[in-house]
Amino acid sequence: MSVLFPKVPQPREWDYRPIYYDKDKETRKDKLARLHHGAFREEHEKHMSNVQKKHTSRLVFWIALLMLLLFAFYYLI
Repeated sequence: MSVLFPKVPQPREWDYRPIYYDKDKETRKDKLARLHHGAFREEHEKHMSNVQKKHTSRLVFWIALLMLLLFAFYYLI
């Protein structure tokens, strides 16, 4: 049956939905995106500066302790 009546695929249906440009909506969306992006970045930088201060203070503590131990061994031994 396929030799006499070959199956021809049906064409795809075209589902067109027009997109209208709304200037006010676009400006609100851009402002909201900038607001959220900036707020996240500021919060992240503030958190990272606290973490970096914590790491720096730990490093200073361990260096000072090491120097104190070396000084004590040098003069005691």
